[in-house]
Amino acid sequence: MSHGHHHHHTHEHRAIAAAPTFSLLRLSVGQRLIGAAAILLCLWLLVLAVMG
Repeated sequence: MSHGHHHHHTHEHRAIAAAPTFSLLRLSVGQRLIGAAAILLCLWLLVLAVMG
């Protein structure tokens, strides 16, 4: 009776994939605000470019 417990190291890939989010969590509040403002500015520029 083999239950098919394949121990592939999927958690290692998850840790590597989650690394960018962890680095974002380590940012200070000011850096997060600046990043959010920059993203909003870029979005507005895209909207204005499309509408113009």
